[in-house]
Amino acid sequence: MTSKDHDGAAGGTLDTVNGFTDPGLPEHKPRITDVEPAAAKVAERQVAAWFILSMIGTIWFIVSYFLFAPDGSLGRLRLQNAMLGIGAAIALGSVGIGIILWAKTLITDAEVTEDRHSIAGSAEDQAIALEILNQAKEESGIARRPLLRNLLIAAVAIAPLPAVLVLRDLGPLPGDALFRTLWKQGVRLCQDPGGVPEEDRPIKLADVTIGSAFHVIPEKLRESEDPLNEKAKAAVLLMRIRPEELNIEPGRENWSIDGVVAYSKICTHVGCPVALYEHQTHHLLCPCHQSTFDVTNHCKVIFGPAKRPLPQLPIAVDSEGYLVAQSDFHEPVGPTFWEIHTRSTDA
Repeated sequence: MTSKDHDGAAGGTLDTVNGFTDPGLPEHKPRITDVEPAAAKVAERQVAAWFILSMIGTIWFIVSYFLFAPDGSLGRLRLQNAMLGIGAAIALGSVGIGIILWAKTLITDAEVTEDRHSIAGSAEDQAIALEILNQAKEESGIARRPLLRNLLIAAVAIAPLPAVLVLRDLGPLPGDALFRTLWKQGVRLCQDPGGVPEEDRPIKLADVTIGSAFHVIPEKLRESEDPLNEKAKAAVLLMRIRPEELNIEPGRENWSIDGVVAYSKICTHVGCPVALYEHQTHHLLCPCHQSTFDVTNHCKVIFGPAKRPLPQLPIAVDSEGYLVAQSDFHEPVGPTFWEIHTRSTDA
């Protein structure tokens, strides 16, 4: 039950609902920027400074993209990523701080209450909505403060430019490029130390014990024209389980040796590195979206958004006991959603 009570602190009557009295709005206390034009001017300059800093951050992002272009080394790539991150953080953070500071110091902060009403599309309601927008324009000062308005528009206008550079690096659709990796007959499987290795560390069959897992790259990766991109396609996980636990499909009987199997490390969902191996369950887990693959069943998907198994790399042992590839992958690596054309006959 609702009844009207005595006058509230902010004027008007108070409602009593189920025994609880609405205290009304607190008395509005003006800020220093509301009563001191000089303080408002200082706040306006501070907001303008943040918007200018945002534009500087955007420009720094663009400059860093070209100034710190990768030269093939991992250190250079990390430096560029760091500089791009600094630029993006300054650009986005500064424009956000500027907007917050504008709202906190210059936009009217008086509290109001409005009765709820049914939503309709009449001409009268449209006129009211337009009046509200005009009132908001006046209260925000966006019409009276052209400096802040124009700097905000400029900062927001150039903010998407870094995205143009980043999207440009995505390049064209891969076509049949994902059928071609550095793996071919006789290429040794080497341990991946991270980045581009200075020397090869080939793996012997005797080095792979039951329950172990190795991050693997092709031999002589550093000698390729683009080692980082080639590694991104050819990265492999090598594991060993008991041979009797493998459910080998017809045609793949000689793709593994004594329970040692090798699969692409690139998740078939969106290309994240599948790097987590549960040796007790023989499951491979992608940490990005939790796609889970069963090593005992040719890495078929048992959970998550991935739609196809991880491609298997056929392996063998050479005369010196080192693990080698029998061929390249027999299917494309990488995400399923990429448009992948028919494999060329010379792949």
